Amino acid sequence: MSMDVAPRLDIDVLLDDPETRIVVCCGSGGVGKTTTAAALGVRAAERGRKVVVLTIDPARRLAQSMGIDALDNIPRRVEGIGGDGGELHAMMLDMKRTFDEFVEAHADPERARAILANPFYQSLSAGFAGTQEYMAMEKLGQLRARDEWDLIIVDTPPSRSALDFLDAPKRLGSFLDGKFIKVLMAPAKVGGRAGMKFLNVGVSMMTGTVSKVLGGQLMRDVQTFAAAMDTMFGGFRTRAEATYRLLQAPGTAFLVVAAPERDALREAAYFVERLAADQMPLAGLVLNRVHGSGAEQLSAERALAAAEILSLAIDPADPDDAPANAAEGSDPAKNRPGTENLADCGFVDPPSGNAQARNPSAADPDVSPTSADTSAERLAAGLLRLHAERMQVLGREQRTHDRFTALHPEVPVAQVAALPGDVHDLAGLRAIGERLAVPLERTKRAAG
Repeated sequence: MSMDVAPRLDIDVLLDDPETRIVVCCGSGGVGKTTTAAALGVRAAERGRKVVVLTIDPARRLAQSMGIDALDNIPRRVEGIGGDGGELHAMMLDMKRTFDEFVEAHADPERARAILANPFYQSLSAGFAGTQEYMAMEKLGQLRARDEWDLIIVDTPPSRSALDFLDAPKRLGSFLDGKFIKVLMAPAKVGGRAGMKFLNVGVSMMTGTVSKVLGGQLMRDVQTFAAAMDTMFGGFRTRAEATYRLLQAPGTAFLVVAAPERDALREAAYFVERLAADQMPLAGLVLNRVHGSGAEQLSAERALAAAEILSLAIDPADPDDAPANAAEGSDPAKNRPGTENLADCGFVDPPSGNAQARNPSAADPDVSPTSADTSAERLAAGLLRLHAERMQVLGREQRTHDRFTALHPEVPVAQVAALPGDVHDLAGLRAIGERLAVPLERTKRAAG
């Protein structure tokens, strides 16, 4: 099955659709997911949408590329972006601050102060396993509820962590169910050393974060935390589950980002299957950093054959087979008049015995037309070999993508041509957006 079989993902249609309110970019690490999310935000804003990009990845590339000194838990306006009423804002999730905001919003001031000052809560909110994903769901729900932006673009962590993002509501419900509360409250009910023993059994069921909370105030801190948070757990669970349902709604679109490499596309296939199992709306696959060539009609095999013919025409005896010290008198023929010898450093001019560069200048009066022609032929042979290497890369990318398409022929694909350098500014993000929207024309290459 060829790459041409996969339906094309029309990014502009997706971004222009007012019914599209959330776009979630997911994929394995190192495939350009953060850059893709930012480029989508820039393009959507310049096409008239009011956009906020939420990154959960702690990398700072997003802020740097948008000309912002730093991103935090508050959406920051990106200057120099917009058109037809569009705007672009960007932010990076601060999981502890989001947890604090939730407490402040759902508890009276006195209880909120007690919770925020509680050492057990501070440890839980800063480093408990899965807190980042819990708070990402909460922040996404907050942004959507504010209705200030008509498009939210979410940049998730690498795919295995992004699966945690999808699992957050269920895991949160299990973590904050009644049994958990009973474990925390048990020491106060049992009392004494037996109570502490029971507490240790309960705490051992949690992550290592809890074990970091040491000192004689442990039991009191846990009791205070549980008592203060007891009435909030149900609301938190309900909100997270509502956000999960929001991700399943028609207004949400998941984009799986991958590179044309075996491991990245294997992760992409895994994620596509998981999204289908969870009934999440998949918009398509963004295939990043796809290589191309302006001479794809010339196959790798033909290029190598032409390079070999040129090399033989230049020197029937392969120079690579000559002794390394050919220029040092080991070959008796080198002293015969009219004989030209190729040394490692260049051509040897028999009359003068001086070495010349392999690529002599045409302006040099001492360089004969024959030598200049030979140098051009060597350059052409080298370029042909480079082209053959590029075509081999293209062939490998196509075969890898064809395997993905064979498994998931229904998934639309947008291919993004590789840029010569890293993206570090708005101009680079615009270039990525243009490549996302414009189909990458690739002719079929003859096998063999």
